[in-house]
Amino acid sequence: MSPTFSPSKRLQALPTYLFENIDRIKQNQINQGKSLISLGIGDPDLAPPDAVFQRMAEALRNPLNHRYPSYQGMASLRESIARWYQKRFDVSLDPETEILVLIGSKEGIAHLPLALINPQETVLVPDPAYPVYQAATILAGGIPVPFALQAKHGFLPDFAELQMLAKKYAPKLLFLNYPNNPTSACATLCFFEESVRFAEKHNLFICHDNAYSEIYYDGKKQPSFLQASRAKQVGCEFHSLSKTFNMAGWRVGFVVGNASLIRALGQLKTHMDSGIFNVCQEAAIAALENYEDFSEKLRRTYQARRDVFLPALASLNLKSAPLDATFYAWAHLPEGTSSEEFVMHLIENQGIVATPGSGFGMHGEGYVRFALCADLPLLTQAVTRLKRATLQ
Repeated sequence: MSPTFSPSKRLQALPTYLFENIDRIKQNQINQGKSLISLGIGDPDLAPPDAVFQRMAEALRNPLNHRYPSYQGMASLRESIARWYQKRFDVSLDPETEILVLIGSKEGIAHLPLALINPQETVLVPDPAYPVYQAATILAGGIPVPFALQAKHGFLPDFAELQMLAKKYAPKLLFLNYPNNPTSACATLCFFEESVRFAEKHNLFICHDNAYSEIYYDGKKQPSFLQASRAKQVGCEFHSLSKTFNMAGWRVGFVVGNASLIRALGQLKTHMDSGIFNVCQEAAIAALENYEDFSEKLRRTYQARRDVFLPALASLNLKSAPLDATFYAWAHLPEGTSSEEFVMHLIENQGIVATPGSGFGMHGEGYVRFALCADLPLLTQAVTRLKRATLQ
C-alpha cells in the first residue's frame, strides 16, 4: 500500500508563488495560438557584455573549472567584488570574511532566515515586496510581520510604524530593498543611516536587497546600504549580476557585509549546495571588470524605454510612480479596479502580460507592475494594445 502523501505544513503555509499563476495563464494563451507581449517578469531581454562570453569560452577549456567549486566562491571573484564595491560605493570589504558568492541573490536571501531565525521568531517584511522575503521566513519557521510601503511615504517604510512593530514583536531581522521591486522607489543615504540607528535601538539585523542599484536614470546614482555609518555592524547587502549585466540565467550573486552573518549563511550553504560553476564565476569577474561602459549603455537603453512607456501610461489614466531606478513601471489603477482582474483582462483580451500588485502583498492591491524588458517596437505595440484595453 502506498503511503499517503501530504506536503509539509511549512510548504502548505506558503502562498501560491506569484509567477506560477501567471505562467499557467500565459501558457494557456500560447496553446491557443495567441501572441503575447511579456511585461510581467523582470527578465532582462538583452545580452551580457562581450567580455563575459570571451572569458567564459577561455574558462570552459580549463579542466580545473569542471571540478567542484569552492563553497565560499573563488578567491579571485571575491577580490573582484571587493574592488567593485570600493570603486562603485567607496565601501571597503574583506574578501575573506565579508563576501560570500551565491547561486543568484534569490538563493542567498531564501537561505538567510534558515541561518538566523528560530521557529516563532519574527521578521519585518515590507508590503508590497518581492515574495521571497515572506516565503523564506515561513520556511525557516519564523513569523513574517508586514509593514506598509505606501505612496504617501514615497513607498519607504514609516519609521513610526516600524517602531511600534518592533516594540510589539521584538523582530530579529528586517528586510529592505532599494531601489525597490515592485514600486521602483529609491532610498537616500540618510534613509539608510536612520535604518542603522533603528537596528541598533531594537537589536535586530538588516538584510538589504540591492539588485537594482545599477539600473538608474538621469544620473541619479543609487547608494549602498553599507555606505551608512556602522552599517556593517548591523547588516548585510545582497547583489546580483542578473539585472546589472543581463546574466539572469547564469545564477551569480553575492552577499557582503557583517562577517558574522556571512559566516552563518556560508556555514548553512555548505549543507545545501556545492557552489557555482567556476566558469560562471570567471565570467562574473569579466563583467565586474568591464561594468562602467556596459552599465552606462544599458541605462540609456532602459531610459529610452521608460521615456516611451510612462507618458503612454499617463495618457491612459494609469498614473505611474516616479521611475528613477529599476525597469519597473508601478502603475496605480483607477479606484475600485482589481489588480488581478485587470491583469487577467490584459492577458486574455490584449495579449499583454503584466503583474498584479496584489501578488506582492495586501498593500499592492490597486496597482499593476510592468517590466520594461522588451524592445521599443514591442513596447510601442503594448501601448497601442493598452489603449484598446482601457477604452473597452
